[in-house]
Amino acid sequence: MNKISIQNSMLKIVAVCVISLFSSMYVAAQSETNNRFRYIELKTNYGSFLYSDNKLGNAGLLDQSYGGISLKLGWTSSDPEGWASKYGYPSYGIGLYSGFLGNAKVYGNPNAIYGFIRFPITDSSRRNVFSIEPSLGLTYNLNPFNSVENPLNDAIGARMAVYFNLDVGFTYKWTREVDILYGVDFSHFSNGSTFTPNNGLNLYGINLGIRYHYNANQFKTNNDPYNNEELLPVRFKRPSKTTIERNREQMISVYLAGGVSQRDEDEGTNTLFGTFSAVFDYEFHFNEMHGVNAGVDFFYDNRLQQFDTSNRYHYGAHIGYDFKFYKLAVKFQLGTYLGDDKNKGAFFMRPALRYNFNKSVFAQVGLKTLAGGSADYIEYGIGFKPFKW
Repeated sequence: MNKISIQNSMLKIVAVCVISLFSSMYVAAQSETNNRFRYIELKTNYGSFLYSDNKLGNAGLLDQSYGGISLKLGWTSSDPEGWASKYGYPSYGIGLYSGFLGNAKVYGNPNAIYGFIRFPITDSSRRNVFSIEPSLGLTYNLNPFNSVENPLNDAIGARMAVYFNLDVGFTYKWTREVDILYGVDFSHFSNGSTFTPNNGLNLYGINLGIRYHYNANQFKTNNDPYNNEELLPVRFKRPSKTTIERNREQMISVYLAGGVSQRDEDEGTNTLFGTFSAVFDYEFHFNEMHGVNAGVDFFYDNRLQQFDTSNRYHYGAHIGYDFKFYKLAVKFQLGTYLGDDKNKGAFFMRPALRYNFNKSVFAQVGLKTLAGGSADYIEYGIGFKPFKW
């Protein structure tokens, strides 16, 4: 299987996962028969690259500015018995992104499809509301490293990459239906060292946008543009307080994951090596939102054959924190190696996203890093919770 086939497969898998996940959240919101709060959002981004000591930086290409535009479809659950009521009624949805990174011959013109969730932090009844909005998806249409045609781009080694964005900003309620949006954001493009080079692109800047709210049930209630007597509310006014149930729970989980990655000396080629991770965790959940975990790791990395053909295994131990919402858990683990670290450094990190199909089975995708936070490889896997109490 060549590089393009692998990239296309990754594109389909991630796109289907993102769309399926947020579509399921959308379907869950359809049970609210009285009001269905929706919005359409258009936002522009402008900023700079975070400088790094590589070919792009030394050539001055990271001194350029970047621009971008995103279009989002979002919805807000108003069900007081639903999952969103426990998290301050966040809004969530699907977005499309198109970026202009300054030099298309080097970077390409990246586009992305992603899912997002926006958590309101301050009182939503105020005119100006502060919120935090993470987004995760897949970027495509990049111009990757090529030793002959594009030797300067040592940031991205593939036409596709993971897209991550964190937006911290404000929503100003301008009219009944329209918001003005402004804030700052950070974006990251990386393929998790599936293909090298993979220094990644990091962008930071400001954003400005506009959001239009509507009630999807308005078309059923009154579709007459000249009759304003039966207008439904277009914004959800969340209650002043929400309750998190203290459902303490303990469990043992087993996570098995595989992936592929590339060595630095194989950059620009189709040469890939298999990786495998097995994770055994003890998990303690304080409530529906927060949890901690600790466990051990077993790693197999076929790239290690360059050091010792008879021993491609290494072991680790870790601790972690979980933030849970809906059927998802955003995980962050920090670990160290037991015994020989195989030149991978003293510690590793594992940021990951878990989707719980039910109380016993889950799927998870995460990034295992090297010391310092650079990517080692992406883990794609499935897990089980055989013991719970």
